[in-house]
Amino acid sequence: MDAWLKAALDYVPRWIDFQVQHFDQPGCSIAIAHRGEVVLEEAFGTADLGTGEALTPRHRFRVASHSKTFTAAAILKLKDRGLLRLDDAAGTFVQGLHEDAAAATLSQLLSHSAGYVRDGADAGYFPGTRPFLTAAQLRAELALAPPLPAGQRFKYSNHGYGILGLVIEAVTGEHYRDWIMREIVGPAGLTETYADIGLMNAGTLAKGHSTRLPYGRRLVIPGDAPTADLASATGFVSTAADLARFFAQLSPSSPATLLSPAARRDMTRRHWRDSESTLERYYGLGTISGSVAGWDWFGHSGSFAGTLSRTAVFPAEDVTISVLTNAIDGPAQLWVDGIAQILKVFRTRGAPSAEVADWAGRWWTLWGAMDLVPAGDKVLASPPALNPPLAEVSEITVTGLDAGLITRAPGFNQPGEAATRVRDAEGEVSEVWMGGVRLIGEFAFAEEVATRFGG
Repeated sequence: MDAWLKAALDYVPRWIDFQVQHFDQPGCSIAIAHRGEVVLEEAFGTADLGTGEALTPRHRFRVASHSKTFTAAAILKLKDRGLLRLDDAAGTFVQGLHEDAAAATLSQLLSHSAGYVRDGADAGYFPGTRPFLTAAQLRAELALAPPLPAGQRFKYSNHGYGILGLVIEAVTGEHYRDWIMREIVGPAGLTETYADIGLMNAGTLAKGHSTRLPYGRRLVIPGDAPTADLASATGFVSTAADLARFFAQLSPSSPATLLSPAARRDMTRRHWRDSESTLERYYGLGTISGSVAGWDWFGHSGSFAGTLSRTAVFPAEDVTISVLTNAIDGPAQLWVDGIAQILKVFRTRGAPSAEVADWAGRWWTLWGAMDLVPAGDKVLASPPALNPPLAEVSEITVTGLDAGLITRAPGFNQPGEAATRVRDAEGEVSEVWMGGVRLIGEFAFAEEVATRFGG
């Protein structure tokens, strides 16, 4: 493993652990793959607030719309085999659709440009007030005219991906779940992934959780509803590690043979811009894409009852990041972006030199925590509460064993002032001074502040 990546992976869990506590989240599971191999997987917090069960990397999550990427890969695999074409009309395979819905092409369904209704007249299956739709119910809803003409704009549709599941069944003569488990999940080498909850024959499901408002506490959401014939849109169950493995294989430059390079390029290129979003993002064929910290990415996100998740591949860096949270307000997108920022800082600066490596640590003042993060030949001082992390830092140039100079910093900080470490009688570092600001360890800080303020 490259030295810069190893150094980054040492800091990522420390930052995520703080963020989980800072945002008062139940739990979070992360995985990072490099060159297709998982190089980090960790879990933080709780799998079920009702029981206090600790979350582990082996807990499965409802990963919701990540399912669309699996379904898109299935369609592209059938195309590679010559069993369908992307310009085939949906009505060629699925009967009973409105004529406009039937005329939409598979490419339009894959790219969410078919104009289909998003979730139908009653989307109560997501909050659990009704069962997920059967094929007959899906066809009945799509017997109505689509809200928009096909090819007009990007318009997300779970119903569209439900129809793609029926297309797979029509072409293969098998149930969607059976075929995709054998032809996509199995060949991808995924052992913790299931096309719907009913197929999960091993492992434990992480429970979902509500927001705190307006209840005053987080409610536990089982998240165990089967998704019927919307499994192709939202049914999948997986782990962060398996998602990282799968998405890494979709990179056009991956040596994996799950799909042809041409199919992977078509899946991951930008077909439609989400022009009315404040986020600069695009949709391909079952993938979302954009850029963060100057690095282009593709991947997908997912939101089920009580969970929020996101996976992103950074092809130029050959890195994949997957973050799964078990609360509906889990900041999975922010944390993927934050991890990417950490990786970029270390990719740019390099692993810490021997002269600065032992400055690493977390220190506290009344204003919160401050992380000292050695990178290259400098020590970066940055609050772990900030996101993006390591984006606005004070930069310390080490001049002696316990002495340094703040050589770069925002004007409201302490540029040009000293950075000093103080050791106790046992020779351990017990304090850090940034200019005139004293920082101490977490437990000493908690005790000191409780004594001062009567806590």
